Amino acid sequence: MPTEFISMTPPNASNELHPSPARPSTRPTWCGTPRRWTTTASTTPLIPYASGYFDPFAIGATIAAATKHIKVVIALRPNTMFPTTAAKQLATLDQLSGGRAVVHFIAGGSDVEQAREGDFLSKAERYERLDEYIRILKRGWASADPFDWEGKHYTFKGWSNQVRPANDRSIPISVGGSSDEAYRVGGSLADIFGLWGEPLKETREQIDRIYAEADKAGRPASERPRIWVTFRPIVAETEELAWAKAHRTLEALDKGQGAATRPFSFGGNKGESPQNVGSQRLLEIAKRGEVQDRALWYPTVTATGARGASTALVGSYDVVAESILDYVDLGCELISIRGYDNFNDAVDYGRYILPRVYEGIRQREEEKKEKKEKAGDGGQNGRNGAAETAA
Repeated sequence: MPTEFISMTPPNASNELHPSPARPSTRPTWCGTPRRWTTTASTTPLIPYASGYFDPFAIGATIAAATKHIKVVIALRPNTMFPTTAAKQLATLDQLSGGRAVVHFIAGGSDVEQAREGDFLSKAERYERLDEYIRILKRGWASADPFDWEGKHYTFKGWSNQVRPANDRSIPISVGGSSDEAYRVGGSLADIFGLWGEPLKETREQIDRIYAEADKAGRPASERPRIWVTFRPIVAETEELAWAKAHRTLEALDKGQGAATRPFSFGGNKGESPQNVGSQRLLEIAKRGEVQDRALWYPTVTATGARGASTALVGSYDVVAESILDYVDLGCELISIRGYDNFNDAVDYGRYILPRVYEGIRQREEEKKEKKEKAGDGGQNGRNGAAETAA
């Protein structure tokens, strides 16, 4: 499948560099970032979730109504909605948007954040619940026939889902994480698996783990989850300008200016060790050095306590585009890039990064095609030569 880009739609204009958490949310704010991206190429905005923030379904419906081609990714925590209700709401959004709904499940990375909405299950239990949840949705979307469910976390009798997804198909399901439980649930059930930006070696290892779980579940290679990887690029026309911008960004983060504008983190206070494995991995990798591979920069990880996607790609437009292409070569088909200055960075990504990445992909496809054609010619010439010798 073709490479796609994912952004994040903030609920208001506040960001980690210019925080103004009290600013009210507006429709232009919700739709502004996706529209800026579509000046160059269509993209997919993630509508994030936090215990005290705006409802992703309402924002997603607003964006879908204001656009024609953009897919909408609804972040959803299973503890907040019964699965039969979620199945209907997602299918409704999918119908109204013409088949553009995607759901990204968050099992729950922090006991603190989960407790804010009355969820006191352990991490292992949260993933057990997520497993059940996904299976219920898939069955409800697959057929309108009534069915019963009696599981550890959900029980109901005779439910029939009359709200079909668009074109009577399933809705893409995304799962993210870096724990054994996440690999198991996502590898066996998800259509998409989300990873945070780690070095190429570690990313390859995680992909192997996900695919191994998919194989264990009996999924053919063609049905393995598509891989989604997330970065926070800091870009400029030259390397010098990009690194100057990166250090200004780091200074703002170190001062704690963004602390009040991170509602989509994993709970807890700055300085406390995060519970989720993904954040723990980022912090461990950060100890190895500031820059990994071409341009993967880790000081933003330590400055934010790794509470959410925080690894930066720093460099000129060409360098960052080539860094992204390294992950495309690795098998990552969904690339999430969002900046620390959401709206202004979206303009730079749309103008300078996406076109370079798509051009790099086009060149790779042309090279593969040429190699295949040469291999075919070589085989034919070899057969002709053998025939002449025999004659």
